[in-house]
Amino acid sequence: MNAKKFFTEEQKSAIQKSIADAELNTSGEIRVHVDNDCKDDVLDKAANIFHQLGMDATELHNGVLFYLAVKDQKFAILGDKGINEKVPSDFWDNIKDIMLVHFKEKEFTIGLCKGIEMAGEKLKVHFPLQPNDANELSNDMSFGG
Repeated sequence: MNAKKFFTEEQKSAIQKSIADAELNTSGEIRVHVDNDCKDDVLDKAANIFHQLGMDATELHNGVLFYLAVKDQKFAILGDKGINEKVPSDFWDNIKDIMLVHFKEKEFTIGLCKGIEMAGEKLKVHFPLQPNDANELSNDMSFGG
């Protein structure tokens, strides 16, 4: 299974559109990264990718990473410290549960898009879109080897 080929071009476009749409309501920054495998703890790996993508350098520290390891069937949602300082520890659990329902049905695009939409809705409460908001991070998906 190859991370870069896991989603079709049409599916990638749908996911990127979900990111753009979610960011219309929040100053939060959302990214999706897909790896082939994850031999480490999934949150540790997601944190490493979060840093590699420069997501910890946003002005309000309000980046969110959706991380998937397709071969090992692992995923994580990781928010930056600006988010984690304002929300309860179970903030991402409902989103993960909804995504997992879709993932179990092999509906990976639907699950991701739904998770991104829900994250945008939750983020706008704590990080509403500001008039001078700039898109600090690319909405493009990134891929590992």
